[in-house]
Amino acid sequence: MSFDRTGTGRRRVLSVLAATGVGAVAGCVDGEASDDSRGAPSSDGRRTETERRDGESDLAATGRQRVERTFEYHLERELHHGAQLTVYSDGEFVVDLAGGVAGPDGEPTDRDTRHVLFSATKPFAAACVHLLVDRGELAYDDRIVDHWPAFAEEGTPKAEVTVRHLLSHQAGLSQVPAIDDDPSVWADPDAKARRLEAAELAAAPGERAQYHILSFGWLTGELVRRVTGRRIDRFAREEVFEPLGMDRTSIGLSADEPADVATLVGFEPYDRIADPDPEDAAYNREVAAQFNSDAVRRAVVPAANGIGTAADVVRFYACLLNGGELEGTRLFSPETVREWTSLEAERRADPVRDGSPGRFSLGFFLGGGVHDSYGVTAPPATYGHGGLGSIMGWADPENDLAFAYVTNGIRSGYEHGVRATVMGDTVRHELG
Repeated sequence: MSFDRTGTGRRRVLSVLAATGVGAVAGCVDGEASDDSRGAPSSDGRRTETERRDGESDLAATGRQRVERTFEYHLERELHHGAQLTVYSDGEFVVDLAGGVAGPDGEPTDRDTRHVLFSATKPFAAACVHLLVDRGELAYDDRIVDHWPAFAEEGTPKAEVTVRHLLSHQAGLSQVPAIDDDPSVWADPDAKARRLEAAELAAAPGERAQYHILSFGWLTGELVRRVTGRRIDRFAREEVFEPLGMDRTSIGLSADEPADVATLVGFEPYDRIADPDPEDAAYNREVAAQFNSDAVRRAVVPAANGIGTAADVVRFYACLLNGGELEGTRLFSPETVREWTSLEAERRADPVRDGSPGRFSLGFFLGGGVHDSYGVTAPPATYGHGGLGSIMGWADPENDLAFAYVTNGIRSGYEHGVRATVMGDTVRHELG
């Protein structure tokens, strides 16, 4: 695939997406109406703007057809190289799309193509903790030291960090540079545990909600290991993924698994509202290179290196949407699901201290905030999680929808937000 490196065409596309909102694909590209002439499908199975069937009208398209058009449009305009979209509604998997390629020069993306999920992994790590609560092996208000005595010295503020603080990003350990900045220990749970034990709080437990980018995973991973004796990647596989039929999902790749994962691509920014920041493009490329490496993919990073598909992500959210049960398998109690998905903390707009605003449950971001990417029409009860510039998964109980949009294109926050919001609003408007 090629890109317009001048950025002019890309800015125009993004302005169209931002302006049209719900049902964003009206069959117009760069201001020109699409050609309805008959044509054969493209080599990867998608029809281009000039390959519509006779009599088809993008403006008249509704329902699933409109969702498909939005999906196709994002691929045609090269907002990413490849993508998957799966939607669950009213007890059925109603959309399951895949298209594009698994890298700049890769094989076609299909429904089984695995992707790096980045922070969309966090709900899987949280699920392990909630499962232990359901089984009576943990309680939300247990202190971490109750299960991991070396975590902190008794009588110190750090000893008062609870499971609830951890799950709601209020533990006061939003960064642990000794681990975050040293990928050489990401596959070594003992080394990570020692560095967590030595880490000092940046804020008192419960004082404020501040997104724990990687430390959420370091902490949940070690807590699960202390309680169960199993590493979190194994526990998640045996107790969450396998029961839910999430056969293509894991936290990291095991030593015997093939490295059949889509190649991440860090795209150049083309933000129309603000001047492109060269540092954004450099950061996107750096993260793509890091998470394309075999060493990072085979490490255990419970906050960031989940590997999976959109279909599997939706199975996870469908289970919660159904009160903890999917296809006859009950994994969580309805009471735990309610606790898990209820508002626990809010972060006000303080970009210097806390970052952008957000609404936290016990392991999810909730909808209803100006900075979420679940769609401008997302009700506050929507819960889910995104992954760095490329992934979005959520459940909307008011509209009975579970949604996963997985791509291999890392874009800056605004661009990713527009892409995810347009797709989410289209699905909610047409299928909710």
